[in-house]
Amino acid sequence: MSIEIHPPKILKVSRLSDLARFAASLATLGSSVYIVYFPYKGKHIYGLLTVYRDYYKYYGVPIFYYFEAEKKLNGDYVLVKLDEKERIEITSGTKPGWMHIPIVSLKEKPDFIEIP
Repeated sequence: MSIEIHPPKILKVSRLSDLARFAASLATLGSSVYIVYFPYKGKHIYGLLTVYRDYYKYYGVPIFYYFEAEKKLNGDYVLVKLDEKERIEITSGTKPGWMHIPIVSLKEKPDFIEIP
């Protein structure tokens, strides 16, 4: 028996800060959040898989939000500080008082994600 898996809907964000802010908002809701990275067609893709829950008759619609960079970011974490002013940093480690979102590096693009 074969199960048909539909690819997630794809949404490209304008800036890395948009992806980081969205990831931080999910983390405040208690979700385990991470950003995946993979090279694709000479670009560097950073993305986040989520589910838009209870959409009409569906249990959820999978969505892949992504940012496309010209070069690979130098670090393993996206740090977000949301106090008086939003601050976002890419680092190799975490800092006290900052939300840290790990970047998980994949060898290649997963076959279920369709980047245009």
